[in-house]
Amino acid sequence: MNPTSAAGRVDRPDRVAGAVVGSAVGDALGAPFEFGPAGVYTARFPGGVGTMCGGGGWDPGEATDDTQMAVLVAESLLERGGLDLPDMFGRFRRWAAGGPKDIGLQTEDVLTSGEEWDLAAALHFQVNGRAAGNGSLMRAATSAVYFAARGRTATMDAARRIAALTHGDRAAWEGTAVLHELIRVALDGGDPLSAVPDALAGVHEDHRERWAGVLAPGWHPEAATEFNGAVWPCLGTALWALRTTDSYENALAAAVDVGGDTDTVAAVTGALAGAVYGFGAIPARWTEPLHVPLPGYGDRVLRTPGLVDLARRLDGASPRAVPTDFRGP
Repeated sequence: MNPTSAAGRVDRPDRVAGAVVGSAVGDALGAPFEFGPAGVYTARFPGGVGTMCGGGGWDPGEATDDTQMAVLVAESLLERGGLDLPDMFGRFRRWAAGGPKDIGLQTEDVLTSGEEWDLAAALHFQVNGRAAGNGSLMRAATSAVYFAARGRTATMDAARRIAALTHGDRAAWEGTAVLHELIRVALDGGDPLSAVPDALAGVHEDHRERWAGVLAPGWHPEAATEFNGAVWPCLGTALWALRTTDSYENALAAAVDVGGDTDTVAAVTGALAGAVYGFGAIPARWTEPLHVPLPGYGDRVLRTPGLVDLARRLDGASPRAVPTDFRGP
């Protein structure tokens, strides 16, 4: 594939909408296949033309906690005029208390611990020693759009701060920072695959080597040393799917077909592929049934037009400056 030429034919508003809606579509498309084996997508759709089939407790087109949290991130950024971490954490807590159908175990532990916003994730990491799940990647499409205009350093630092609300392991912060930066490049019409070395240059030196291995051009999901619910193979698989396909639809099919944590892997893939190929490349049979319930917030449900509007407001906002000295909560 050639993301540079693909993105060159798409204007920025279409890429912005593609990143946010593309992530939500991937989430909803992958949800029914979660924890399935490799080949799960092609087994369900032998002809390769997948639909929002539902299953596993999910209605056709229903987005999961991945997109629900991304919407909460977006609305906090827009309503607070920038990064207000206590506000964002409070929204997460309200959502968790609203009984979502699915919530990551690590995220749930942090949000229901009763600890303050700047202590909860760090204390969880101290006790458990493991906090490198992909839960900070899954919700990053909206914040990536919001901070893109601020440049590489600012968007990567914002990603770390948001990730650290629920994930105490710096590996998760750095992976989310890389995703922010690659989406930024794609929104500007660049090739996110070619931008990987520059993104890695901004990764903390203690984590750079491991991330370089997972994001290398020759990496394949079969080389993963952890379940793809971990941050490394999740982002690695998303880049692999983008690298080895030639369209939004095919990238999503490849991501889901890897199996495992299919909703989040496809959500991350969808954010990148949507930013490259644009909203117009997402099949209508996927966008039409898409809907995002928001537990804890009454009967609110966002559908595709609402997500498009949200994406464009995020891109048009003027965020306050992000401090660039982040060392953790």
